[in-house]
Amino acid sequence: MFGSRQTGVHAYAKVGMETGVVAASPHKLIVMLFDGALVALNGALGGIRSGNIGEKGKSISKAIMIIDSGLRAALDKKAGGEIAEGLDALYEYMSGRLLTANINNDPAILEEVQRLLTELRDAWNAIADTPAATGAQPTNLASA
Repeated sequence: MFGSRQTGVHAYAKVGMETGVVAASPHKLIVMLFDGALVALNGALGGIRSGNIGEKGKSISKAIMIIDSGLRAALDKKAGGEIAEGLDALYEYMSGRLLTANINNDPAILEEVQRLLTELRDAWNAIADTPAATGAQPTNLASA
């Protein structure tokens, strides 16, 4: 009559995640995309290791979608110049590698893409407190 407890927990978690997205800064949204792709790749690795091909395929597809429709789509090539162009090429490479991993059931390729995403996420987190990332105006130390 009231649904399972598990359904309620999932609904609560979904509301919490949606609230986090609405309240997140643009910088935090990119971190959330990296984290989502990494979680999906963990699911794909689990699917390969357990022989659950459906889970593997679903998780790889989710990671590709996050990379292509999230991270890649967020690039501003005009403002970002060479850095944005380089990231675009790297994201394209990762998506291609994930397709190969899916076809060949190759966990080493998934781990390669995980390493790349982790390095990018860590670099992104390193700039989290800069004025450009927070939207704050830089302080003029000369007038202090």
